Amino acid sequence: MMFRLSILIFFTLLQFNLQAQKKQASIEKGKASFYADRFEGKQTASGEIYHHRNLTASHKSLPFGTWVKVVNLDNKKSVIVRINDRGPFTRGRIIDLSKSAAKKIGNLNKGVFSVSVKVYKKDKKTTRKMRRKKERHP
Repeated sequence: MMFRLSILIFFTLLQFNLQAQKKQASIEKGKASFYADRFEGKQTASGEIYHHRNLTASHKSLPFGTWVKVVNLDNKKSVIVRINDRGPFTRGRIIDLSKSAAKKIGNLNKGVFSVSVKVYKKDKKTTRKMRRKKERHP
């Protein structure tokens, strides 16, 4: 009886683990926009200073330092950016790109475009470095 219960618990936990891995590898689709010029030189949520020429982005939940591939669904152009900020806080948007990143995949005159976002690489070294930097400078 105890053996059966152990096996049942094992397979239940295995199922949850597999579903969690699927969610991490999934592609998120939605609207993207880019930072306004007024944010140039301002501090991001990670503690970094925003510069429009860097290929960075903000996302509501991905860890800082995560690299994601963003594909413009209209023209299929893509760019790889690093998450270093929180947002966007506008309903219906899933990611805010730096101006340079947005320029690589779309028309800056359009402002908002449909994209897919997929985790490309989690950079543990960058994440640790940012965490240490933030601990030193609260």
